[in-house]
Amino acid sequence: MTKTLRQIWKSSDLRNSIGFVVAMLVIFRVAAHIPVPGVNTENLRDFFSSNAVLGMLNVFSGGAMESFSLVALGVGPYITASIIFQLLAMIVPRLEEMQKEGQSGQQRINQYTRISTIPLAMLQSYAIISVLRQSPQGIIGDLSVFNLIVAIASMTAGTIFLMWLGELISEKNIGNGISILIFAGIIAQLPTSLQQAFVTFETSQIINWLIFLLIAIITVAGVVFITEGQRNIPIVYAKRMRGSRLYGGVQTHLPLRVNMAGVIPIIFAISLVLLPPMIGQFFVNAKTPWVAAAAAKMIELFQDQLIYGVFYFILVFAFTYFYTAVIFHPDRVAENLQKQGGYIPGVRPGRPTAEFISKTLDRIIPGGAIFLATIAVLPLVMQRITGTAALAIGGTGLLIVVSVAIEIVNQVNSQLTMREYETI
Repeated sequence: MTKTLRQIWKSSDLRNSIGFVVAMLVIFRVAAHIPVPGVNTENLRDFFSSNAVLGMLNVFSGGAMESFSLVALGVGPYITASIIFQLLAMIVPRLEEMQKEGQSGQQRINQYTRISTIPLAMLQSYAIISVLRQSPQGIIGDLSVFNLIVAIASMTAGTIFLMWLGELISEKNIGNGISILIFAGIIAQLPTSLQQAFVTFETSQIINWLIFLLIAIITVAGVVFITEGQRNIPIVYAKRMRGSRLYGGVQTHLPLRVNMAGVIPIIFAISLVLLPPMIGQFFVNAKTPWVAAAAAKMIELFQDQLIYGVFYFILVFAFTYFYTAVIFHPDRVAENLQKQGGYIPGVRPGRPTAEFISKTLDRIIPGGAIFLATIAVLPLVMQRITGTAALAIGGTGLLIVVSVAIEIVNQVNSQLTMREYETI
């Protein structure tokens, strides 16, 4: 560890890159404390603490939603736009061709994603303002048209600003900028969470604390194990003569990760879980009695921890299969292997290779899907076991923190290794 830190310090460009990333994170946290005008932040915190569903949005915004700051939406609209274009690439032939064009095609898709983020951010900010205006706590009073436009424009600009910061961080090759911003937001909430836990601590809760610490250690170990876990399929490249030189004859492997989908299925599931109660909030004060009653029933249904937890678990499990199918195509992998002269020992090239890879995926994906779904509902389980929300583990937040930390360490180690080769 000490040796690695000394190597980082000696490498001026790597040291400057890490310093730049830290500076961007400081700017992000400063922006997270600039509130949108006209909001009662004390009532807003009480409202978010009493609503488990909206509390999940607060996790992804790094607490910015709780204070209703300029960056309250976080990078949620940008992530949503990215997911939409990944799905469209499966349907629209033109986008699929762009993906195959390499870096130039990906740059065009990224540009479309940035442009689509703007209307999504405007729509989401208007929806959240409308929900808070209808809340009984008096969080947002009557806004004039001008103040409403200013609030929407401010929150949209905050999202675009975070998107820009994320891309600047990604250029430093320390890790994915968007993931690092979410990581920083979750870490920033840790002191407040610990303070609340210590304030509410009682001697009778020692057993709960021990259970909490034990499950936290097991969870971290499980996240590292599943994140790094992979099935290696042996690949052999045939020998080929080019001129007077012999190429190939190399034996390597094709890694299939247990958790290939990352945290995207959880984000998908959150979007669907938030949708019904959000719609219910719009129609809860409707003049038609049966519409208002149906909206109130929908809100009440999703506030039931058991129903909410089961629905959330099923969605995460299903979306893990779905997103893995979106990002990984066994047919393309088999085709590329055949073009490069590679094959799996004992398996014929082409269609049989694709079927072999698909069967292997079908064996390992259930483990990753069950793991993600369990991590997602872990806060609800912990709250039921300990009887207090202060000791509930943010399973999704923990998964993101550990995954991003592993990615940062791997990126830094790879850059150090590359610099060692350059000095040889």
